[in-house]
Amino acid sequence: MDEVLQRIYVERTLAIIKPDVVHQAEEIEKVILKGGFLILQKRRLLLSPEQCSEFYVHQYGKLFFPSLTAFMSSGPIVVMTLARHNAIAHWKSMIGPDNMAVAKESYPESLRAIYGTSDLKNGLHGSDSFLAAVREIRFMFPNTIIEPFQSKEQTEEYLSMNVIPVLLRGLTELCKEKPLRPCIWLADWLLNNDPSQPKINNG
Repeated sequence: MDEVLQRIYVERTLAIIKPDVVHQAEEIEKVILKGGFLILQKRRLLLSPEQCSEFYVHQYGKLFFPSLTAFMSSGPIVVMTLARHNAIAHWKSMIGPDNMAVAKESYPESLRAIYGTSDLKNGLHGSDSFLAAVREIRFMFPNTIIEPFQSKEQTEEYLSMNVIPVLLRGLTELCKEKPLRPCIWLADWLLNNDPSQPKINNG
C-alpha cells in the first residue's frame, strides 16, 4: 500500500543550474534523471537584475542580496520543473547545503560540493517548501497550470474507497478462472468492471 502511494503521490520542485555551472548542465541533468526525477519543463534563459530581485525578494535586505542578483543575472541559467515522490526534500538533499564549507566537509557527494566554488557561486538552487515551489515554478514558467496536490491521506482514502475493492474483486475472479494469459484477462476484466463507467444493459 505504501509503495503504491509513493508512486501516486508526486511532488514538483524548481531546480536552477546557475551561471557558474551552466556549461555542465547536460552532465547535471543526467544526475537528476538518475535520482529518479522526471524533468517536466526546461528552459534556458538570461534574467535581468530586476527579474532576479523579484525572484529572490524573500532575501531582500540581506547583505548578500546585491551580489546575488548581480551574479544570477551575469549569464544564462537553466531552469527545470522536476517531479517525483518527495521531490522538494529529495532535491534539497541531492544539492546539499548552501554553505560551501559545510557541503564539502559533511556532504562531499552533494552537487554543491562537487560543482560549487563559494557560498554565492554554489552551482544550484532548489525550492525550500511546497509554497516556494509553486511560486518559483510559476515565476519561471508563467503559463504553467499547477493543480493542487492531494494530501497523502486523501490519496489513501481514494485508493481504499475506489481502487482496491475493484482490484481485489478482479484478482479473486482471476484466481477462479485461471486463464492462460492472466494479465490480459485482468486488464479486460477491469475495463468491463470499471465503476466510473456507466453500465450497459444488454437485456
